[in-house]
Order: sequence, then structure tokens, then C-alpha cells
Amino acid sequence: MKLTGAQMVCESLVKEGVEVIFGILGGALLPLYDTLPHYPKLRHILVRHEQGAAHAAEGYARATGKVGVCLATSGPGASNLVTGIANAHLDSSPMVAITGQVARPFIGKDAFQEIDITGITQPITKHNYLVLDVASIPKTFKEAFHLARTGRPGPILIDLPRDVQIDQAEFHYPSKVNLPSYKPTLEGHPAQIKKAAKLINESQRPIIIAGRGVIISTAYAELKELVEEAQIPVVTTLLGISCFPESHALSYGMIGMHGMAYANFAVDAADLIIAIGMRFDDRATAKVSAFAPHARVIHIDIDPAEIGKNVRVDVPIVGDAKAVLQKLNKQVATGQHLDWVQQLDDWRREHPSLVIRDSQGLLPQYVIRQIYEVTKGEAIIVTGVGQNQMWAAQHYWYDKPNSFISSGGLGTMGFELPAAFGAKIGCPDKTVWCIAGDGGLQMTIQELATIVQEKAAVKIAIMDNGYLGMVRQWQELFYGKRYVATPVTGPDFVKIAEAYGLSALKVERKEDVIPAIKKAMADPGPFLIDFKIEPEENVYPMVPPGAALSEVIEEPRKKAKAATDSAKLSVSNI
Repeated sequence: MKLTGAQMVCESLVKEGVEVIFGILGGALLPLYDTLPHYPKLRHILVRHEQGAAHAAEGYARATGKVGVCLATSGPGASNLVTGIANAHLDSSPMVAITGQVARPFIGKDAFQEIDITGITQPITKHNYLVLDVASIPKTFKEAFHLARTGRPGPILIDLPRDVQIDQAEFHYPSKVNLPSYKPTLEGHPAQIKKAAKLINESQRPIIIAGRGVIISTAYAELKELVEEAQIPVVTTLLGISCFPESHALSYGMIGMHGMAYANFAVDAADLIIAIGMRFDDRATAKVSAFAPHARVIHIDIDPAEIGKNVRVDVPIVGDAKAVLQKLNKQVATGQHLDWVQQLDDWRREHPSLVIRDSQGLLPQYVIRQIYEVTKGEAIIVTGVGQNQMWAAQHYWYDKPNSFISSGGLGTMGFELPAAFGAKIGCPDKTVWCIAGDGGLQMTIQELATIVQEKAAVKIAIMDNGYLGMVRQWQELFYGKRYVATPVTGPDFVKIAEAYGLSALKVERKEDVIPAIKKAMADPGPFLIDFKIEPEENVYPMVPPGAALSEVIEEPRKKAKAATDSAKLSVSNI
């Protein structure tokens, strides 16, 4: 049957199982938006800024495992998606971004609201398309969704000229994709898996570093089987948080710049690193030349470009984490590493990174811990970037799979609110808490209107310290407390929330924290709490820039009584 291009787009989205689209209309997308009401299966959510559309689509994708979809018009609408697309690219999130474009005769002529969005996004998409023939729409969408969700997931952009949306052609949706040059390796090479098993069976001080790839491939059971069969301690990257239950006896938390001191010590002293679905980002490795100096390295990743890019690898295994671990587990012997585990437990006791000190003022660590206690660890936590992100990563304990969503590679302030909204839309029956800083929240605060409009019961906790906190911390520690451009004023967030139609509270005293959280949880709608925390509270532990993982700074006011110098990273004490 003959359909317009706009109808083909809607039919294609339905064929791909799309249920939700986040977007803002504009002139170049009017034909498509005029068609949307005829497709009731497609729920369109009107955001207040295109960046919010992209972040919401990613939050939805990461919470559900489905492909997130966002829409924007040509020119500034398309360019406003760029930050969200880049965020999805670096964090391997499946997304399809659809942009309007000026009519074909005007392309390349600097027409009103024309921009070369395919050129702009080429470095930050897995692939992109400029559709110049209406008949190619079905094939384009079939390929786009296949590329977005398979292999290493990522964002795909489809640019649709306005006249292509109006043209007509026969609609035939392909039953399969034919991309001879795109065949991701899933299974892992048997010889490499055999080498990895041999190293694991022979190692005395092995450590697993688990990343977001475990979550993407849903390899939770396989990872747990490997850990328990071989008795190997586990640490995670920031985006690997919630891939392994943190209450497990062999879980030692997050590594990296603000990772647990004992987790960093473990990586530094290990004789074998088993890296699963992580890319050795600089915030995880710290000084690369000093990373895991005593260790052989096994690296399992679906993207061959990541293997050997940052860290020397002894046994590379290209493949899906779940598929590789299923084969590897069959060859790994039952093991025990009692002395090694005891050493990690000693470090954890001597360097209590998660102990919250007593304070007259309101500590953000205490707030996060109480959110954990009240929610019983059942919530999805979505954070921005900076101190709020690290406190949430450290002090909310994640036992539920895929319960921590944050901006990792790009480090995007403003990600938290729209991404939390997207996660709630995708998982309406789950509790979603947005942990924000007062600086980051103001970057996308207009999405409060979207949350109210859609009646999405997102709970919002602002760690309000009156600073761009993480940069202020660097200025304190490394720039002589010269606070240039980091003090930040803000509105009365309670009044702002109420103006948007949310219930809200301001909390300044420790004794009011738990009642406020309980009130937010009891409210059936969205709820905002402005926590007025200690203005110059820092995130610890911290590895200074340019230092090794072992050169971690611990909070001066709560150092362990044991002599830390002797515990810092010499394998002689193992």
C-alpha cells in the first residue's frame, strides 16, 4: 500500500515495538506530527527542551533495555539534541534520534533552520542517515533500530527532509537486516577463553572489574557464578554499579577517582585483572602507567576497539559478556583465595571509606544513606554529575540489578532530571529518585513541567550547597581555595517546584531528613526535597589527578586508627 513518508515513519516505529517518543515539534516535522494522532500506540511526550528529550530517551533506554526514541525539528532543535546523543554514545545506550530537515531543494543553501546535523553528529553516533528517498524509510528504520540495540549499543540519527515526509511510496517493512559489513562478535574465541581460564585457575590475587557491559548483556547470573565458583573479589566501575549485589561478601565497591580506598588497593596489588564490559576509562584507572603494576590482564568486551586502547592486555576476548562468561565458567576451577580475601577485608576495616562521621550540619552522605534506608534499596537512582553523583554512588547500596543510572563518559550536568523522568516513564511501577546538585538541576529545571504534565511520580533530592561542588572541591584542594565562578546562586527551589505544580519541602536539620523522605515516598505524585547540606563538604576518598590508584586521599577527619602507610599498596604485605 502507498503511504506518505510520515506514515511510514510511524508504521516503522510501531513495527519496532516503540511505545514512547520524547520530543518537541517544529516546522520541519509538522507532517510527522500531523500524522502521530492516527497512531495511538505511539505515546508522544512533549518535553520543554530538546536536550531533555535526548536525556529522557536515554534514561528510558537504560531503565528498560529498549531503544529510546527522541524527536526534534531542524536547525536548533537538532543541535539541541547533540549533548544527549554524545552522552548516549559514550555510555553505550541504545537510542534513535529523529530530526526534521529542510526540504531537499534547500539542503546546502543555508535555508532557514538548516543545519548539517548528520555531519555534526557523525563522531558521536554509531551511524546516521540523511533520507533522500521516501521509499528507503522502512529499510532505514529497520537498520537503525538493529544497529542501536545490537553489538555495543549506541545512538543512531535519522534526518528527514520535510518533503520526504510528504512524498508517497509503497510501504514494505523488511523482515530482516542485510548489513554484510556489520557482524558483531558475540561468542568469544575458544582459545582465548581457554587462556583466560588457565590464568584464573593459576592466580593467587585475582580481582574482577565489572563494568556497564555486564548490565547491557544482563550477565548478572553468569558474573555471580564466576565470583562464587572461583571465590574472586569484585569491584565495579561507576557505570558498572548495580551489576553485582553490593551486600555480597565478595563485593568491594567502586574503583577509581572516588572509589573505595580498599577497592583501589586491591586493583593495585592484584596479580590478575579480569575486566568485563568496561573500557579502562581514565577516571577508573587513574595514572595509566601505574595501573595494576603486578597484574596480568584479561579483557572481555564486545567492542574490539576498546581492547588495548588504554591498558595493555594479555588475554583479549571479543564478545558479549554473557556469552563469554557462560563458556568461561565451564572451564574455571573451584577455587579459594582465603589470604587474598582476608587482605581485602583488612583493608576495608583499616580504611572505612563509607563511615559517615557525626556532624551538627546536614551531611549529604547521611541524606543518601537515609534515602537508601527508607526505600529499602528498592529504588532506581538517577544522578547528575559531580559531588551528588559520587555521594549517591558511594552511600546508596545497590543490590538490585540495573538500579543506578548516571552520566559517565561525558559527565553531563543536567542529565539527572530528564533521565529520571525517562526512567520513570519506562518503569512506572518502580520508585525513581533523582539525586541532583543545585547547579545541575538548574540546567534542565524546565523539565519539572514535563514531569507534572505526565503525572510521573519522580522523587527529587537536591544536594544544595550553593556551589558547583566538585569543581569547588578541586579549587580547594589544588588551587589554594580560589573559588572562581563556583559559588552559584539559585532560586527558592520549593517555590519553583510549587509554581510548576509539585509538592516540595526544604530540609536544613538532620532530624528532619527521614520524615521528609517518608513524606515524599507517601505522596502519589512527583515530590522535591531541597536538602541544605554543608556548603564545603568534600567527596572522599579521592585520587588526585595524575596520581596512581594507590595514592588515594582519605577524609582527614575519619582516618582509620591503623597506620595507613604500611597498608598502602605494597604487595609485600599480602
